Amino acid sequence: MRFLIQRVTRASVTVEGHLEGSIGPGLVVLIGIAKTDTTADADRLAHKLLHLRIFSDENGRMNLGVLESGASLLLISQFTLYGDCSRGRRPGFDAAAPPAEARTLYDYTVEQLRQSGLVVRTGVFQAHMEVELVNDGPVTFLLES
Repeated sequence: MRFLIQRVTRASVTVEGHLEGSIGPGLVVLIGIAKTDTTADADRLAHKLLHLRIFSDENGRMNLGVLESGASLLLISQFTLYGDCSRGRRPGFDAAAPPAEARTLYDYTVEQLRQSGLVVRTGVFQAHMEVELVNDGPVTFLLES
């Protein structure tokens, strides 16, 4: 499982011209799910995400987690995080979980993060989405299980 995390001042996701979700200050999390991922992987990464100190404190140091900062989450399914570009010119997606399996684990992950009490918005699984964001910093991290 991979979480590509971007700290943002604002972000939104649109599907076919319809706004599906938007947040103010917070994190956009692109979530990639591999064939071998389990709920234990989702639990571990969700916990890490909630406690990762990547928000600035009063001294401007990255010392606060998303829970302490009161920021929001925008979660976007992103199977291309498992695109293998090592051979040829077309990415291969053999490591990515099939859509039905990925949807189950993605939904589980969303629910785990919603239980934190934070504002959690999402895109639409398997849809063509337009994601707009203003990266704050820029601050971008990759978490992997």
